Amino acid sequence: TAYEALRGFTLDAAFAGFAEKEVGSLEAGKRADFVILREDPLAIAPAQLQNLTVEATYVDGKAVFKR
Repeated sequence: TAYEALRGFTLDAAFAGFAEKEVGSLEAGKRADFVILREDPLAIAPAQLQNLTVEATYVDGKAVFKR
């Protein structure tokens, strides 16, 4: 499912790399690389994922792109 794919690239990937205390989810004290999307990727058809609109990108909690 889309949820399983998202989790696989976030929390599960951090766990596999023994880094779940540092990355993998948005929590106080963790490094934060994330995007803000206009649409909910879990609520659209898989064929529409390529059309998602990125509103902002953050690396280590700092904005590096804002629409």
